Amino acid sequence: MTKHSGGNKRVGVRDPTMTDVARIADVSQMTVSRVMRNTGYVSEVVRSRVNKAAADIGYVHNRLAGGLAGSESSLVGVVLPNLQNRVFSEVLSGVTSALNEINVKPVFGVSEYSQEAESALVLDMLAWRPQGLIISGLEHTTTLRDTLAATSIRVAEIMDIDGTPVGSCFGFSHRKAGRQMAQHLLDKGYRRFAYVGSQPGGDLRAGKRFKSFVSTIKRQGAQLVAQVLSDEPSSMLLGRRSTEEILRGGYKPDVIYYANDDLAAGGLMHCLAHQIRVPEQLALAGFNGLNFLESLPLQITTTRTPRYKIGTEAAKFVSGQTSESSDSAKHDYGVELIEGDTS
Repeated sequence: MTKHSGGNKRVGVRDPTMTDVARIADVSQMTVSRVMRNTGYVSEVVRSRVNKAAADIGYVHNRLAGGLAGSESSLVGVVLPNLQNRVFSEVLSGVTSALNEINVKPVFGVSEYSQEAESALVLDMLAWRPQGLIISGLEHTTTLRDTLAATSIRVAEIMDIDGTPVGSCFGFSHRKAGRQMAQHLLDKGYRRFAYVGSQPGGDLRAGKRFKSFVSTIKRQGAQLVAQVLSDEPSSMLLGRRSTEEILRGGYKPDVIYYANDDLAAGGLMHCLAHQIRVPEQLALAGFNGLNFLESLPLQITTTRTPRYKIGTEAAKFVSGQTSESSDSAKHDYGVELIEGDTS
């Protein structure tokens, strides 16, 4: 797979071997093997030197090299930030659908929006030499980026194209989505905005949308009068509580923009329970275009994202069903603004 420039990429051979680690650490291959398999006696000083050499060149121990030597892995590693979020369940549906066609099995891991947890999960998966790897977003630890840059295993980063991918990314522009929704609401005449988000330190893609959204409204003379950011996972209950907090604070927004549809649906429930007319007294907008919105009393204005397609195309790529585009490492599937009853 052709690697593209960008990010922190270490200089060295592709798919570094145990021999490379032994040479750099100035030990025998047997010593490296003992460290990697955690067998036999190796002093802590030597163990530390071997692990540092392995990390420096992006070496990952192959767990298939023993009793399963010569076997070809029929696995694809998938690490997602959250499985409670409906967005990622639809991504997984796309992944499994594509892999079932060729009898390849996905192995899942959940990072809970932690880059360190993501790195640990991916390194563990790489030790089993999967056919490919699917991970979320473009922001990762330096160690993980360097390791992925050193492997020949196909890597698909999904749900974002706003940045520099390690290999190939499959998604859409969150910055464009933020600008698009901001412009829609500005065109409706709204000038006093509020925002509700969750896990801002981990959900970096929502942060990109928000930053683009705010810069767009401010350029046209509108205001962000309030924002509520919670470390809690996204939920309708959180959206309802956050909406109440904004309205009780006396900020008097014309519209609240939510980081996702779960939060927006909670905001709508608060308005309905307190006889707040939507959108006459308060407009609402979400993100993702989730199917459950169709069951609500009012259709929430939102941005529909191609989650299933992204999962399908990423899985086809990492499993070798499709070739990497020679023109671009970025595969943009776009988004669609859905004007509902709440704006």
